[in-house]
Amino acid sequence: MIAGRRLRTVVQSRWVQRRNGETWDPRTRKCPKIKKMQQLFRQGPLSCPGRVAIVCVFTASLVAAQAPANFEELSTRATTSREQGNLPLAIQLYSQALQLNSKWAEGWWFLGSLQYGSESFAAARDALSRYLELTPNAPPALALRGLCEFEIGEYSPALQDIQQGIAGGAANQPRNEQILRYHEAQLLARLGRFDAALKSYSFFAEKQISSPELFLAIGLAGLHIPLLPKEAAPDQQELPTAAGGATFQFLSGRDHDAAEAFNALFQRFPSAVNVHYLFGTLLYTTDPDSAIDQFRKELEVSPENQAAQVMLPWAMLMRNRPVEALPYARTAAENHPHVAAAQLVLGRALAETGTLPEGIEHLESALKMEPTNLEIHIALAKAYSRAGRDGDARRERLSCLELAKGEANRIAQP
Repeated sequence: MIAGRRLRTVVQSRWVQRRNGETWDPRTRKCPKIKKMQQLFRQGPLSCPGRVAIVCVFTASLVAAQAPANFEELSTRATTSREQGNLPLAIQLYSQALQLNSKWAEGWWFLGSLQYGSESFAAARDALSRYLELTPNAPPALALRGLCEFEIGEYSPALQDIQQGIAGGAANQPRNEQILRYHEAQLLARLGRFDAALKSYSFFAEKQISSPELFLAIGLAGLHIPLLPKEAAPDQQELPTAAGGATFQFLSGRDHDAAEAFNALFQRFPSAVNVHYLFGTLLYTTDPDSAIDQFRKELEVSPENQAAQVMLPWAMLMRNRPVEALPYARTAAENHPHVAAAQLVLGRALAETGTLPEGIEHLESALKMEPTNLEIHIALAKAYSRAGRDGDARRERLSCLELAKGEANRIAQP
């Protein structure tokens, strides 16, 4: 089960790597044998106790702390305090030691991770940045810095750091993977990358990890609402939570149950925007004709819905129905002249119904807006070939080959 708002202590307490074939804990740099800390932090996959209680247990010991005179003594006492679970004193001693030796990479790592556990997220981010200056190839530190940035609202760098951390192996441990994938998906949705967010959330459906907060998060992404679950007001949560639950069933492979859940949604929220669109996008790869029906219904509910205006003619083009797609594509391009996907669907519809010059013009406009959009290059290659512009067609085919590297399982979308 996911307790999304309290994921952080698990990262700090369970952040594990592999070293010499053994599980290694950066808090101790040895196999985890410190029973006291294990007892404090032994939790389920994504739950944790409040840090405040932990901090309060040890705050009194700070009063008696005496600052040693040199780096060796400070670093030794910092390590001892950390191993004994005296986190506030450990943070104080690491800070003092690093004032004497700012090149102590290990000290920056432990200081940052302990500050993260104490919810001093800005300070933790800065400490981890110092660690990364000294140890650039450190995926766990990148991922943990990303979690700090998430907490202080620095969403773009947070997503970059978390994704780089995942790519480098920071998510190799199952517990870490759940935390990082959940934050990655939330950030993608918060930044408006809704389709990518749903793809990230599919990880939890595959693993059958669920909770009401996860359903809310999935629903926010599916309904194109750029909010984190914690930002959604209580009176905003009913629809996205229900939509997220239905989407979770679909992503879990329970198509019949998902269809029933979505039909119930349509009855409960007949005028809600993006509910039909969400179901259509889920159906698009396996049942495109049903997806087309859902996109039509979305436009009945919300005629100005940009995403539905584009996806309806696109799905028709994918079903080789360009004549039917053309009027919808014209509407999309007229309403959204600066949206590359709208120009793409109109360009393709025109080219595939015999109006090549105008179609090529719209496709070239789309390419100027999104030079790395593979679908635009594919459409241009076909249009140039039909128009007898063999050199241009060859250039576009080469561009397609370059852009398509590593996309063997790509689903065609505008």
